[in-house]
Amino acid sequence: MQSSETPSPPAGSQYPLLIKQLLLSPLTQAPDQSIVYRDNHRYTYRALRERIGRLAFGLQSLGVGHGDTVAVLDWDSHRYLECFLAVPMMGAVLMTANIRLSPQQLQYTLEQSKPKVLLVHRDFLELVESFSEVVRNAKCLLILDDEEDCTAAGGYEALLARSRADFRFPDFDENTCATQFYTSGTTGLPKGVSYSHRQIVLHTLAVCAAFAMPASQGRFHRGDVYMPLTPMFHVHAWGMPYVATMMGVKQVYPGRYTPEGILALRAREGVTFSHCVPTILQMLLDRADLDRVGLSGWKIVVGGASFPTSLASRAMEHGIDAFAGYGMSETCPFVTTSHLGPSLCATDDSAEAMTYRTRAGRALPLMDIQIVDEAMQPVPEGNHTQGEIVLRAPWLTQAYHMNASATEELWRGGYLHTGDIGILDEAGYLRITDRLKDVIKTGGEWLSSSTLEDLIRQHQYVREAAVIAVPDSRWGERPMAIVVATTPSPSSFNAAAIRNHLSDYVTSGHIPKYAIPETIHFVDELPRTSVGKYDKRAMRERYQHVRGPS
Repeated sequence: MQSSETPSPPAGSQYPLLIKQLLLSPLTQAPDQSIVYRDNHRYTYRALRERIGRLAFGLQSLGVGHGDTVAVLDWDSHRYLECFLAVPMMGAVLMTANIRLSPQQLQYTLEQSKPKVLLVHRDFLELVESFSEVVRNAKCLLILDDEEDCTAAGGYEALLARSRADFRFPDFDENTCATQFYTSGTTGLPKGVSYSHRQIVLHTLAVCAAFAMPASQGRFHRGDVYMPLTPMFHVHAWGMPYVATMMGVKQVYPGRYTPEGILALRAREGVTFSHCVPTILQMLLDRADLDRVGLSGWKIVVGGASFPTSLASRAMEHGIDAFAGYGMSETCPFVTTSHLGPSLCATDDSAEAMTYRTRAGRALPLMDIQIVDEAMQPVPEGNHTQGEIVLRAPWLTQAYHMNASATEELWRGGYLHTGDIGILDEAGYLRITDRLKDVIKTGGEWLSSSTLEDLIRQHQYVREAAVIAVPDSRWGERPMAIVVATTPSPSSFNAAAIRNHLSDYVTSGHIPKYAIPETIHFVDELPRTSVGKYDKRAMRERYQHVRGPS
């Protein structure tokens, strides 16, 4: 009887999936392609390889070894890209510190991750030095400075200048931890997630495949010029710098975000592909209107929060190919992208096209999406039944750092629980209808806060809108709307105008009459989390005892 066992592989035939393998193609096929940081630095992929070799040697000289943690606090820069590569490639762990957390939260994440070396931009130096325990436990703190020369003691460039470039990055187990960062959720302390080399490589390949599949709309290809507009501390800038590096495309890093700086850099360097949250896109469109700047030829993936159809339409009017992507810190992050199907084209601005552009989209290759009820049973197919979105894929985080109870809840039933409510349609497009914790239960019926937000935003004088649930003695919960009006807006624009606007959607059957909020507050700005999402926890705390029509 013949054995079904796979024969032992010959020596040397094992090929671990390591981040260093992502550099093979660009170094052989595009070694002279450019990497740009503002107007400060411009060099090639060949020089990138030399610099990450110097960085690895330099970190090794500071005592960093396999499994040690190196924390980075920087704006989006060429240095950050070098750390994305060099630190995990030498077997160490890259901790991308979220500079937008509160000082107490940031300190907590640094204390828990225990970095051996801190790489800190001068803008954050005073803050980090106040974290005495973090600094005391680290062996070295290196200063990152755009104006630094190679002779500055204790600086990043000085470390590279005194180090060799020919570091030989070794092979090791592909399941070795490569990166660590902390969620920016609005409840409790931030939770640490980590990713292995294998997970990052598989995520990179899946994203690359997903963005190569469309015939034209939303494609990311070797002729593109890439600039991230999602902070590099946030889920590896959605993993796109790894994708861009593997592809060998021109990369442009903007540093600290300012709308005028981003638009100037985009025009000068010919940027064609970016990603951002809705807030950043709106900021860029406002500035483009002010400066009368054209934005045609720019593809932008929008995620991190719901993508209003009104904002998508406005981006299309500026010539931007804008479409949604969906993911979270625990998913590395891409789960879906909203590329248009073959029947819709890149320039289609129809209502149907806008609907698909702003949905979460279709699953990446290897991504298993299930819609389940509270008992973890799949909801009936074909009748648009809502349920929680749960996932399986080879790149999802396996655990929260030092938090067994949260890990158990995350992976309850063998699937990763997103906490999002959604519908999967017949064409495989995922539509997020709400967050599990944000859905409103009024009189025994469920209302989607995100649906109401999107409808309110379609009023011509609404700039932003958030809807939260507030306690109600009669109905259990009622929706409350918090609105930012456009500037300028007429004096006649008030809560009654918004209710009249929503009444049209009641008449058309989009929402029931009881979905219209009795209470509508007008504010100058909405509270947000560190990555630009609406901070609904803060809103609920602020408004839970506020009543009465407005």
